[in-house]
Amino acid sequence: MDTKLLELLVCPVTKGPLNFDRERQELLSRSARLAYPVRNGIPILLENEARTLSDDEVDKLAALRPPL
Repeated sequence: MDTKLLELLVCPVTKGPLNFDRERQELLSRSARLAYPVRNGIPILLENEARTLSDDEVDKLAALRPPL
């Protein structure tokens, strides 16, 4: 995912920042506890397409980025 594009994208639910999980091809929103899929390089930023993050995933995300 292009770094400049990632800087522009925000969570559609909370308007907070997103982290890119390269392995799973997902954009992660810590504040909304959602993972948005990236399909063929295109972020699908629809709440009904996102999956809910587990507590462990949110904890790992917290370690990457300081609390909001």
